[in-house]
Amino acid sequence: MPSAGLAPRRIMQLCALFTMLALITAQIVSALVPYVPVFVAASAAGLALDLYLQYREPGLLGSLGKIRFDALVRQLLRDMLILIGLLRIEGIDPEREHAPVLVALFVFYGLHFVCQAVAVLVRRARTLPIVTRNIDASALRLTVAPPRLLSRRHNRRLLVFSVPATAGLLTTVVTSQGRWAAFGVGLAILLMTGGIVRLGTWLLPKKRAVNSQKVMEWLDGWLADYQPTVAMYFSGGTTSAYQANMWLSTLSQLDAKPLIVLRERFMVQKIDATDVPIICFPRVSTMFSLENSTLKMMLHPANAAKTSQVLRIPTVKHAFINHGESDKLSSCNPYAKAYDEVWVAGPAARERYALADVGVADQDIVEVGRPQLAPIRPYAGAPTGPYTTVLYAPTWEGWDGNPGNTSVLLAGENMVRELLADEGVRLLYKPHPMTGSVDPRCGAANERIKAMIREANTRRSGTRPGPEAAAELARRTAELDALTSTAFRKGADELERMLVQGAPQGDREAEIAQATAAWEKAYWASLPEWEHQIITSARPPIFACFNVADLLISDVSSVVSDWLSSEKPYAVANTSGMSEADFRENFPTVSAGAILTPAADGVPALLDSVRNPEKDTFAAARAELKVHLLGPSDPPSLARFDAAVHALCGKADERRARMEARQVTPAIPAPRAGAEEAVPEPSEDPDPSDRTADTSVSA
Repeated sequence: MPSAGLAPRRIMQLCALFTMLALITAQIVSALVPYVPVFVAASAAGLALDLYLQYREPGLLGSLGKIRFDALVRQLLRDMLILIGLLRIEGIDPEREHAPVLVALFVFYGLHFVCQAVAVLVRRARTLPIVTRNIDASALRLTVAPPRLLSRRHNRRLLVFSVPATAGLLTTVVTSQGRWAAFGVGLAILLMTGGIVRLGTWLLPKKRAVNSQKVMEWLDGWLADYQPTVAMYFSGGTTSAYQANMWLSTLSQLDAKPLIVLRERFMVQKIDATDVPIICFPRVSTMFSLENSTLKMMLHPANAAKTSQVLRIPTVKHAFINHGESDKLSSCNPYAKAYDEVWVAGPAARERYALADVGVADQDIVEVGRPQLAPIRPYAGAPTGPYTTVLYAPTWEGWDGNPGNTSVLLAGENMVRELLADEGVRLLYKPHPMTGSVDPRCGAANERIKAMIREANTRRSGTRPGPEAAAELARRTAELDALTSTAFRKGADELERMLVQGAPQGDREAEIAQATAAWEKAYWASLPEWEHQIITSARPPIFACFNVADLLISDVSSVVSDWLSSEKPYAVANTSGMSEADFRENFPTVSAGAILTPAADGVPALLDSVRNPEKDTFAAARAELKVHLLGPSDPPSLARFDAAVHALCGKADERRARMEARQVTPAIPAPRAGAEEAVPEPSEDPDPSDRTADTSVSA
């Protein structure tokens, strides 16, 4: 189904490509014949189409660039054909009019290369060895970015500045008057020269950022002033930022000086709104500035290829906090033994590591709970309204191709069909955002499930909230967007974003929390209570869905563990091929919930137990499993997490103290067993003080 939606776009791209080739062919033929009307039309249309595609289909032109048929080659070909046409058209003196135009075109293209060289210098000057956010870095002489047309869009710049030249040349073809060509090419040269001069101003001291050495000196000074103690380290791809974002609220509430350390430049803007200072170290050499800072420990929400680089800093302790826990093997990665400590939610994870036997010592495991689960409201009894809200939140298929990873493919449609058959159910469908990214069959099943839900909504009717509800949601959305996003100029580059995203003003995180709560209230109030919902956007988040749902149906994933903090009923789909007994034994997370087969024939009984709590046989088991998975409620998880931070920071302090003591008092090697203790001979130097200079030099 997704491919069907892309077919018209591909057809349009192919048509544009064939049109471009046809225009070039028409230009060649009409230049050789010659035939002025076709020649002029093909030349002008070719440039216009190229410009249009530069703005609307840059990906298609990028493909042409891979075969070395880029904008420079295409424009050179068009100009060459126009010059050939001028030679073959009667009424134009080649010696008097053609030669100057040819020289002028050479000058124009030479200036294009000069402009490109200046653009490279400007981009290099504006690429710092670090990237910051939520830090006042004005001392680095940060300035607004130059126009993208001049600094980054060299193909577009060439075509735009070629318009006067092409227009003048074609006017000469029509009128046989060479002054039009001279005027057009001269104007193009003037535009390119002006672009070079303007772009070059960003290389002047007033607009140029400080050099790399001074940037690192400034960073050392900032670290000395801020004195960070705990950092969250993160490295990953474009879709992995959620793994770090889930820990932002916890990090900001710690009784410490927090810092976020990133490794990829693009990730700086992927991190959600926060007041915590952010520093990105693209190169490992610059990251070692942290070694001489006050930083004591790092939190790691994910294992990444670049994690091993930061583990080499000996002054910093490292704790692996993961980005969710489940019974899957990925929750017990052998890489975890590389960290000083592994922080888990509760006893279940400790047992999981012991059973996995991946080399993580029990004494290195610390139970801290899940501080992020604080917004989840506890179970308040059976549904009281006319509808039972069911949240179906399956996970994705994973990388290993295990059919038991997700229920979408083997059970999803049956689950949804059974739920939609109950008139008293309101379904919230929130699939994992990566569903279908590995197995296209899962993506197709996901689309079929969405179609089923949309079709079911057409068979339902009822009252809808008035226009004031939509207006309130729009107002709350604008308010939340203003707090959680930063408005950049369209041409802003990395340096300009650092300037705009300087030190935050006020307690923005408290404002965001209030605005988020108000938005969620407005969101649910804007929806009819009888209408099924497909939720694929970042808002509302999964925890907000937890708070309005009476029942969760999911797979073996961290969603189930988080849901258990509410102690509400839940069910897990068994698509692993195991028997129910084996499934419960292998995945302890499901032990306090109902097990649904791929046929989903247990859905009616499950709904009945939700509506009638006396039939709910898992209530006591859920309360017990909650403690087993997430740890006790007292002290609160945030307090336990904060205590673990201080304890590990204390270990870092002890290690530093030991190293400083060793440097002050060098260790004296003990004599070998059986060897007689050496007796120092009397000095032959009558005045040992005469050797002071020598000993001080060697020291």
